[in-house]
Amino acid sequence: MPPKNAPATTHKNYLLDTNVLIHDPGSPFQFQENTVWIPVEVFEELDRFKSESSTRGANAREVHRRLSEKFRNAEDMQKGVKLENGGRLRVCVNPLAQFRNGVWSLVSDSPRFHMLRDLFPDLSSADNRILAAACAVADAEKDPVILVTKDLNMILKARTLGLEAQDYRTDRVEDTDIRLTMKQKNEEYETFDVSGHSLQAFASQESMVFEKAANFPPNHYLLVRNEEEPTHAIPARHVGGGSLHKLRRDRITIRGGRWLTALNLGQRFFLDALYDPAISLITVYGKAGTGKTLMSVGAALELVQTGDFEKMLITRVIMPTGRDIGFLPGRVEEKMAPWVQPAFDALELLLTRPRKPEHFENKKQSQRKNDDKRDPRDQRETPSPFGGPKPAGRPWEPMVANGQIEIEAITHIRGRSIPNAIFIVDEAQQLTPHEAKTLITRMGKGSKIILIGDLGQIDNPYVDAHTNGLVYARNRLQGQPWMAHINLFKGERSEMAEVAANLM
Repeated sequence: MPPKNAPATTHKNYLLDTNVLIHDPGSPFQFQENTVWIPVEVFEELDRFKSESSTRGANAREVHRRLSEKFRNAEDMQKGVKLENGGRLRVCVNPLAQFRNGVWSLVSDSPRFHMLRDLFPDLSSADNRILAAACAVADAEKDPVILVTKDLNMILKARTLGLEAQDYRTDRVEDTDIRLTMKQKNEEYETFDVSGHSLQAFASQESMVFEKAANFPPNHYLLVRNEEEPTHAIPARHVGGGSLHKLRRDRITIRGGRWLTALNLGQRFFLDALYDPAISLITVYGKAGTGKTLMSVGAALELVQTGDFEKMLITRVIMPTGRDIGFLPGRVEEKMAPWVQPAFDALELLLTRPRKPEHFENKKQSQRKNDDKRDPRDQRETPSPFGGPKPAGRPWEPMVANGQIEIEAITHIRGRSIPNAIFIVDEAQQLTPHEAKTLITRMGKGSKIILIGDLGQIDNPYVDAHTNGLVYARNRLQGQPWMAHINLFKGERSEMAEVAANLM
């Protein structure tokens, strides 16, 4: 450790936990002119993750590559290296934590180490040894020492020891739509007031240019409202440069199946973005029951049927299995089946024609007669391509068989290029910013990607409503001419689901 009598400066010492590096492999280079410390225990934890086929494994390998580029020899490891941003990167080898005869012990009598021994004596835990490293740096350095971690429990433990600790804030997003969409009962969209004459002219045309509307970002959805009669309004999209376009679609029509009409203003905005070929990235915030999955799957299905896209890809972020689905039996489709079932429920609904009541009895009787004549050997169940026996004739199975519908695992998407496809990412609020970047950068020419999520239902312990990949993608890419964002407020699943989403 450097001597404590070093001259006082305004810079700080940041000590990074393993989860920060996994969350953002570039995190060591984001602290400007300050000193960044990497505890040697972090290397041990990264080594455990590097062989995984998951995103965590890929990020661990990326961290190894970046640190290897900086620490080229033993002297660099001992003294640290200067960074381009004026800061310094150092490795913390804690000489006060020693392993003798199979037992860890602390050889310091400082107040912090006394408290650490009393409160967290199990030094076989890498977390507790990282805390010990933070204590050692804090005792040796005159400048402030801050432990940076994505683990809330680790923050509480550090503060108990008198250490300053904080979340990794570099990719934190301040977005007013986050809380607004969680439990909002009524739709709340921006308005643009015009004269009654201008509103009437806009209603009769496809688009109009209003100079005062130029301040809205491209592909921003709003209501063009009569300033004299605010109840008279027309939903529109600001394409850019003050040009407002009327919405062109409010219905999904499935060949051989059902049609669905947008039930509220947010769904109309969503359908307009889904069907516009100029928009290739859509982000959606919406609580449970607002129609995120049904609308996106329905529009994607129709666009594949009409030939606008060659295929539809569906994925969902898997949290209960730690995002590593390798231990589950079967092919990717079989492993992913339980997690993408909501999308297949939507496909089942969309591709099944509603029965007409007046013909129901005749169809039922006719079916019974046909069953009596059928060879019993032909009545057996056929296996589903997603594992387990299911009744034959699922309406989406032919599209799966011919490659028009694919199930994709996020863990296997790295390195792929996906052209001419429409890609639905469900539960996108569970993504890290790095994972969101990985998905979006896979999109090739002619492709569209839809990130949908409920910011009130985040299970990933290392992201929250302000740091997940969905809000990160929206805020970093908003303003691009090919990107649109929609907030969905009203639940349409059922009255019970809507009340529960708002009150529970």
